[in-house]
Amino acid sequence: CKQAASIMLMIMNNLDKRVAQYPHELITYGGNGSVFSNWAQYALVMRYLSEMTDRQTLVVYSGHPLGLFPSHPDAPRAIITNGMVIPNYSTRAQLDKMYATCVSQYGQMTAGSYCYIGPQGIVHGTTISILSAARKWLGGRIEGVVYVSSGLGGMSGAQPKAARIAGCIGVTAEVDADALYKRHRQGWVDEVIDKVPALLERLRELRASKESKSIGYLGNIVDLWEAFAKEEEMLVELGSDQTSLHNPFGGGYTPVSLTYEESKAMLVDDPALFKQHVQDSLKRQVTALHKLEQRGLRFWDYGNAFLVEATRAGANVLDEASSKAGLTPDNGGAFRWPSYIQAFMGDIFSLGFGPFRWVCTSGKEEDLQMTDKIAASVFRELMKHANEKAKGQYADNLKWVEEAGKNKMVVGSQARILYSNCEGRAALAAAFNEAVKDGRVSAPIVASRDHHDVSGTDSPYRETSDVYDGSAFTADMAVQNALGDAARGATWVALHNGGGVGWGEVINGGFGLVLDGTADAGRRAESMLSWDVSNGLARRSWAGNANAQLTIREEMQRQDGLAVTLP
Repeated sequence: CKQAASIMLMIMNNLDKRVAQYPHELITYGGNGSVFSNWAQYALVMRYLSEMTDRQTLVVYSGHPLGLFPSHPDAPRAIITNGMVIPNYSTRAQLDKMYATCVSQYGQMTAGSYCYIGPQGIVHGTTISILSAARKWLGGRIEGVVYVSSGLGGMSGAQPKAARIAGCIGVTAEVDADALYKRHRQGWVDEVIDKVPALLERLRELRASKESKSIGYLGNIVDLWEAFAKEEEMLVELGSDQTSLHNPFGGGYTPVSLTYEESKAMLVDDPALFKQHVQDSLKRQVTALHKLEQRGLRFWDYGNAFLVEATRAGANVLDEASSKAGLTPDNGGAFRWPSYIQAFMGDIFSLGFGPFRWVCTSGKEEDLQMTDKIAASVFRELMKHANEKAKGQYADNLKWVEEAGKNKMVVGSQARILYSNCEGRAALAAAFNEAVKDGRVSAPIVASRDHHDVSGTDSPYRETSDVYDGSAFTADMAVQNALGDAARGATWVALHNGGGVGWGEVINGGFGLVLDGTADAGRRAESMLSWDVSNGLARRSWAGNANAQLTIREEMQRQDGLAVTLP
């Protein structure tokens, strides 16, 4: 079964040592984003996939292969769930127990759905975020601007590359020397500095010359923020955080009071004391950010649960009105700093644009280059009749795909990501399928997306943090999305508890769709991809988002049979 072979390829890419964070532990990214819980599960899944036909479906419960079940060619070849725990028991303590006994697992997003393509995905998202921040807060100025963040171990390793592509000066703190030097060897970090005074002096030089560089700081981000706060000269304009705070007490965040090695030891020997160190460190970090904010720093939460965990630590991260009223984000309060969704990405999602990606199963660079050319041609054509807001998104992503080759972002499989809307995704899939059919691309293409998308994720502190009608804590959209993708021809679908902001905080799902050049593949792609975006547009429109209302009205004109309830 060719579809099953493509799934096998995607699993192996998720665990490729060039791609995965801890491949020997079956963890792809985020510190605990698991593909499987043990190697026996891996072996069984690969055996089933190697034997199955197109009239069978593999069912996977949190890494455990339940088995092959009779189905039909239009049914998914695999249906995957991760972490689907009864809500009242979806706690971190239960996760640790369930994971240890292999009855559930934290699949992150694209780790447990076999759709990770290395850090390229978050390079794109972070690049768009930095550029959007510059447009929103700095009048579009980017040369000589300093962007500071933390984390280089997993997906966060994309930050220095994104800073260079955006054209600013990027500083990323990392306590793990192995992780930092890995990014340096890859060419994603230009310079490594391990002393704060040397770093500050280097920033003065780069700001004066307006030269774009990516710097890896070997040390704790809290030390760095506190040093910036003490300087008379304001040396940083933009800031965020990409430590793995979805897992703060399991190694995702190293407190400033401990070295990296001390932190790993205390995590095992005295978890309660380690937790206190983490929370004290978060409070120090917030205090430094407050001081810098008063001098002009623009900071945002990058969806890693920084603001949530800082709140739980007792740090003052609420806005003034919420603090005075005694409100928390759970009961109508608001944070003083926005999430990146609230600041810029939510507007993009509400236009229907989100992270569409594809993998050339041949593994040939020339096939990926051909798909880049096809994508650029498709976008140029779509721009001719797009509205002005959509045209701007097409233009940004056209530039991205045209420059993708020279930016050398492929790690592992020959894959690409760009942001596209409903019409664009359907057009890309149709063009790719045709290219496989006529031989311009030598083997099938797997189309997919990040779960972090228009419709794929319900997450009140991230993807749906800009939904203000009271439904931000509901998960109907993500669940319906997975069900709808399965019913409309996805090759495989996944539905997860957890991802990005942590276990119990989010429901999300994804898919894989094999484009093998057949008419059946084209039919499935058109049906499934239209639903996969329109679902989220309809929900965001009903919540009162003007961009979503504009876009879903256009989709109702374009798609036969689409009739959405409007406010």
